Amino acid sequence: MRMLMEVLAELWSMFAGDRRLTLLALCVVVLTGLIALLARSSFAPAVLLVGAILVLADAVFAAAHKARGR
Repeated sequence: MRMLMEVLAELWSMFAGDRRLTLLALCVVVLTGLIALLARSSFAPAVLLVGAILVLADAVFAAAHKARGR
């Protein structure tokens, strides 16, 4: 039971440890879902791809900014 709790705690910290990254990823997924429901076109995968790349770039720049000590 203890090991299961440790695994769950590690998973929680991995997904919810960086609030900004988690919120941005959720926003991209929700936006993609809304576009898929409302537009009914093949535009949604492109939104998901571009959104994921932008979220990743934001995370990299935030980590670099934090590492520089600013």
